[in-house]
Amino acid sequence: MAYDIIGDIHGQADKLEGVLQGMGYRQTAGAYRHPSRKAIFVGDYIDRGPRQVDTYRTVRNMVEAESALAILGNHEFNAIAWHMPDPERLVDRHFLRSRHGETGAKNRHQHHQFLAEVEGTPLHQEIVDWCMTLPLWLDLPELRVVHACWHDEFISELEPLLGPQRNLTPELMVRASRPDDAVFRAVEGLTKGLEVPLPNGHSFLDKDGHERRNVRVRWWDEHRSSFRELALMPDEERMALPDDTVPESSRPSYDQKKPVFFGHYWLQGQPTLQSEKMVCVDYSAGKGGPLVAYRWEGEDTLDASNFFVQEH
Repeated sequence: MAYDIIGDIHGQADKLEGVLQGMGYRQTAGAYRHPSRKAIFVGDYIDRGPRQVDTYRTVRNMVEAESALAILGNHEFNAIAWHMPDPERLVDRHFLRSRHGETGAKNRHQHHQFLAEVEGTPLHQEIVDWCMTLPLWLDLPELRVVHACWHDEFISELEPLLGPQRNLTPELMVRASRPDDAVFRAVEGLTKGLEVPLPNGHSFLDKDGHERRNVRVRWWDEHRSSFRELALMPDEERMALPDDTVPESSRPSYDQKKPVFFGHYWLQGQPTLQSEKMVCVDYSAGKGGPLVAYRWEGEDTLDASNFFVQEH
C-alpha cells in the first residue's frame, strides 16, 4: 500500500481539499478516494482555521470509507478535555481542561474557532465522541505515525491500558489530565513532545513573559546533545540556554526499524527530512503556511523529493 501522510490541518478545509485533489483524490460516494493510495492524517484537525466542521467531516468520511487513517493530535485531546466534566468536581462544574480564571481564558482563546462553530450544538458531542475513537499512534507493517514524539517507553506503558483502537478511554482521559499521573506524562509526550528540565539555576521567559524551567526539545535530532542545540525556540532565546548535555534518560532513541512520520511542530520553509527515517509534515498550515504531505511509495529510506506542498 502507498500512503500520503498529511500534516496538521487546523480547520483549513480549503487547503485540505487542494492537497487531496492535487494528489489525485476524488469525491466518490461522499468521500475523497484514490484508486491506489490511502491518506494518513497526523492529527490536529481543529482550532485556528475558518472551516472546522468541514475539515472534521472530510477526514471522518475518508476514515469511514477506508480511504484514510487518522490519529489523535493534542488539539483533539484538548477538545475532549474541554468538553468532559471532571468526575471529582461535578458539584462545582469543573472540566478536565480548565475553564476558570486566567488559565481558562487562555484555553478558550486557543479553542475559540472550534467553539464558534459547534458550542451548544449536538455536533459538539458528536465530534468529541469521534475524537475518542482515534488511536494515539499507528504502527503499520511498513511505517509508524504519531502526532509529536515516538517514544517506546511511553507506548509500552500505555498499550495495555488503551481501548481496542489504541484510543483513550474516559478513565484514561481523567488520568491523562492529572499532571501527577504517569499516564499524563506518556500522553503528553506522544501528543505534545518531550519537555526536559533545564539544569539548576537556568530558566527563560516564554512569549507571554512567563518564567519557564523546562524546555521542549528536538527528540529526533540524534547528532546533537546540548540544551542550546536541541531546544525548540527562536534562535536568540535558544542561544542563551546552557550548553550542558541533555541527559540520555530524557531523550528517546529511535530504533530505525521503520520510517516514522509526525506533525505538531509548526515548521517553516522548504520541507526537509529530519533524517533518513524521520519526517515532520507540519509546516504551519494553521498559521498561513502550506499544507504539506509526504507521498510514501514503499521506500525504507525517505526521499525529500516525495513531499507534496499545497501553497497558500
